[in-house]
Amino acid sequence: MKTVIFDLDGTLADTSADLIAGANACFRGLGYGDVLDPVADAHTAFRGGRAMLNLGFSKVKPGFTEEDVMTQYPILLDAYAENIDTHTRLYDGAIEAIEQLRSDGYAVGVCTNKPEDLADRLLTRLGVRDMFGSMIGAKTVGVSKPDPKPYVAAVEEAGGILAQSFLVGDTETDRSTAKAAGVPCALVTFGPDGEGVRSLAPEALLSHYNDLARVTRELIG
Repeated sequence: MKTVIFDLDGTLADTSADLIAGANACFRGLGYGDVLDPVADAHTAFRGGRAMLNLGFSKVKPGFTEEDVMTQYPILLDAYAENIDTHTRLYDGAIEAIEQLRSDGYAVGVCTNKPEDLADRLLTRLGVRDMFGSMIGAKTVGVSKPDPKPYVAAVEEAGGILAQSFLVGDTETDRSTAKAAGVPCALVTFGPDGEGVRSLAPEALLSHYNDLARVTRELIG
């Protein structure tokens, strides 16, 4: 079966504000207040919890250590899990576009570097978990993107065929994952990197989910 696999953060949903809030909960607990800005630091949010903590500590604690980051990381995850969908929203047209793919006979799945339990919880809270035939998160198969194994697992779990699949993502990590798996990649231009993803030379660019059906036909027929 022809299959479309989606990244989550920055691709299916804008999760940046809730991610930043989780990190800021750590810094408030340390007495620094809200160190990160949900708009200015949104790009870092999509690079993960450790990246946000590193950025925050760089602003308030010169000479911070990896131990500082690792101590706060589980606290960040707990704070984020408690408020995982406060501000998060699916990108415009995503639900309709994915429903159309399914109606047209394509399998769809998710491959993310978000911890699997958090990704599953978020998609459930957003009311779209049942739309996806697979859900592969960070370390589900022991490794994370850009290793191709999670992507391959997402395709197989969705009931698809690797050679008839492609990845929709928003970052260099997604581009590298697709290359490693030997499949095409479509990068969204409405994500955190915006038009900057053009320099990654993906097989396709997606400026709005209204274009997903066309891009899918062009890439895998």
